[in-house]
Amino acid sequence: MPKIESQLSDLPVPVTLQLPDGRKVSRPGSRITLAFSDWSALAKLGARQLGAIGEAYVEGKVQIQGAMRDLVDVTVGLLPRDPAEITHGWWSRLQRQARSRGSHSLGKDAEQIEFHYDVSDDFYALWLDPRRVYSCAYFRDAGMTLAQAQEAKLDHICRKLMLQPGDRFLDIGSGWGALLLWAAEHYGVDATGITLSKNQQAYVTRLIEEKGLSGRVRVELRDYRLLEEDKPFDKIASVGMFEHVGSANMSTYFRKIHALLKPGGLALNHGITSGQLDYAQLGSGLGDFIEKYIFPGGELLHVTRILRETSAAGLEMVDTENLRPHYARTLWHWSDALEARFDEAREVLVRTGGAEKAERVLRAYRLYLAGSAMSFEQGWIALHQMLSTKPDGKVKERPLRGAQSVYPFVRDYIYK
Repeated sequence: MPKIESQLSDLPVPVTLQLPDGRKVSRPGSRITLAFSDWSALAKLGARQLGAIGEAYVEGKVQIQGAMRDLVDVTVGLLPRDPAEITHGWWSRLQRQARSRGSHSLGKDAEQIEFHYDVSDDFYALWLDPRRVYSCAYFRDAGMTLAQAQEAKLDHICRKLMLQPGDRFLDIGSGWGALLLWAAEHYGVDATGITLSKNQQAYVTRLIEEKGLSGRVRVELRDYRLLEEDKPFDKIASVGMFEHVGSANMSTYFRKIHALLKPGGLALNHGITSGQLDYAQLGSGLGDFIEKYIFPGGELLHVTRILRETSAAGLEMVDTENLRPHYARTLWHWSDALEARFDEAREVLVRTGGAEKAERVLRAYRLYLAGSAMSFEQGWIALHQMLSTKPDGKVKERPLRGAQSVYPFVRDYIYK
């Protein structure tokens, strides 16, 4: 106990600790209460195994009272070091690669996507924006609402890709269809989306029909590896996708994009990247928590690794943008919305999975959203948009000699 009391005294936010035997340890003005019903969970706090504390909360062995923003400040104060845990050595890298290969077969990837995205469409609708954009927003102006920032992100991507009427456009991992539909309605493209989520495919198919876009927009339940390559696309986007691909399959993924893209075309990858050059996962048990409860099979790689694989596949990177603090703000919007509609979320989850599962899912997402916002704010993870071309070899045929693609090699067109 003296060790834990010392830890609590150093925290930036006053905390009350309720022990399994009913005793309390507290500081004046406490804004967070951690109530333990299990001594083993309390021992994890002493060892600063915060992922294990998160697991104990999900499983009902710890109760948390207080605002999630205060809890995040407590978490940062309890961490013994930067949790972007670096793992050196050839044996560690070999083990990670073997785990990655085993986690990303066609069947495994489908199961993992279903685990996360098919929880309940109604649950996600409670805290996402009206278009259900489940990725980093773009707060072009400080006063933007989440809905406005998500539309700004969709348009930012479309502008970067220089979408034109009639372009054949592919969205890999199309989610609830926001980018697919935005590109079709605002830029006149012929759009194809793919997803591994049955719920998402059904939802987007209904929207396509309701909007009268059935002739030029479609969404398929398909793995990217199984896409035919005989009719390449003018433009390709992949948003929030390569985090699910796995390190072992990254070269396969980018080679597939290269094969699916027309010579001279553009591809944009938008995804979460690690904040360290080489690490297995977030330390202090945080990575284990995310793997178990949120994103099984998810792997984060440094942006340099992504760009290396891009180049090795024959694609040329022409623009890379870091939107890290934008994702922190996005996640706080989601976290605040979930907190505000907590009881409604519980009711929705009870209807779809029963009371016990509902409570576990709700608690896991509560920690996941706030914890992820913290991780982006601290710089432990980042968000990059990477625009690439497939050079067509035609050195003399573009306005700027040597461009070898539709990309103009100036950024003005994105912001006009």
